[in-house]
Amino acid sequence: MEATIIGCMDRHRQELIDFAEDIYRHPEGGFCEYRTASRVKDLLEGLGLTVRSGLGRTGVCGTLSADGAKAASPHLTVIGELDGILCPRHPMADQKTGIAHACGHHLQLGVMLGAALALTDPAVRGRLCGRVSFLAVPAEEYVDAEKRRWLESEGVGFAGTGKAELIRLGVFDDTDIALTTHVHMVPVEEDFYLGNPACNGFSSELITVEGRAAHAAVNPWDGVNALSIAGSAYQMMGLMRETFKEEDHVRLHTLIREGGEALNCVPDRVVVESKVRAASLEAISGVRGKVTRAFEGAAYAFGGKIHREKLQGYLPVRCRLADTALKEAAQYLDGYTYREVTGDDFNNACTDVGDLTHLMPVVNFTYAGFAGGLHGEDFAVTDWDKALIAPAKLMALTVYGLLKENAAQARQVMESFQPVFTKEGYVEFVKKTIEN
Repeated sequence: MEATIIGCMDRHRQELIDFAEDIYRHPEGGFCEYRTASRVKDLLEGLGLTVRSGLGRTGVCGTLSADGAKAASPHLTVIGELDGILCPRHPMADQKTGIAHACGHHLQLGVMLGAALALTDPAVRGRLCGRVSFLAVPAEEYVDAEKRRWLESEGVGFAGTGKAELIRLGVFDDTDIALTTHVHMVPVEEDFYLGNPACNGFSSELITVEGRAAHAAVNPWDGVNALSIAGSAYQMMGLMRETFKEEDHVRLHTLIREGGEALNCVPDRVVVESKVRAASLEAISGVRGKVTRAFEGAAYAFGGKIHREKLQGYLPVRCRLADTALKEAAQYLDGYTYREVTGDDFNNACTDVGDLTHLMPVVNFTYAGFAGGLHGEDFAVTDWDKALIAPAKLMALTVYGLLKENAAQARQVMESFQPVFTKEGYVEFVKKTIEN
């Protein structure tokens, strides 16, 4: 069976590369990935899968009911991500939107579809004791406040992240194990990095600073400079950095979305969008409190006001060491190197996969085959075999390992997992975090 899976991927090598190249050349933003979703839908339907589309606006899910599946058999969901990221200087960025595939999601989708090609092979399908879904998810990348408001007006309940919205809608209700992958997000020399290191989560806010307008030359003393309030808060946040514990992996990010209208007028309104990253919910909350006090203190000093709008963030990723099925699958990939995640590893970035890790086991690996920096204008694939074909083999082999022999390994993964939230508890938690 392992040889059949590998052979299937080799036969479809160019087809998978052509698909990934096509997605790369047509990047789309979160919750608006209509062309990408249509391409995925057509390919999944072509494999004879039962396909649902329009999930959370653009999500697509094709399900394989394996010949060996029974009513109580495990259900595995292989995840790919549809969206690109705002990176206008990337050479393949969309000229109108500035969106580019500078994070490798076009490769993820190729990995997911490669796994679908192999696992729908009749010989392999007959040995699977469970169901497998191939789920293309919208909006993994950060969705800004303005776009969130528009999405909410369009009926999206959790407009900050695609996986949260699909959880809310019940798309993951019967998933027992999720499988995810990505290009390397931490410095790894090996071709594969097996497991899921702990990652930061984040909270986000839109902070509106209100001052009072006045003529900048005639009577500036009658005004309250909202830009000065924001600048003062920025200085305080900078001075706070020594209070952040190293083990909390704190990162602060801010953008001034609005910063005054006329140069000869004291600016009376500034809008700042902020993000606080940290390794735990407690650390995120603690640092968010410091940021709030910085803005409130600056506003008090100048005689202005602030208004805060809480925005949905991501939960931290719970560390998961490499599962047995994943490690065994890697042994079939001749000529590639790998290492396993350790409990001390940490990824300072964030992903909405963190939300999933609080509800279900997530089997994950990352891979090489690219040059440049993530989210940078120089990101590019350098080796299609390392960045797409071998990862697709590893994904399919891992699913097979989990579901072969009455799904013994999948059942072990499920039995050993302790969730933090039920689906209902998670939805209530998110609602509370964005109550204003």
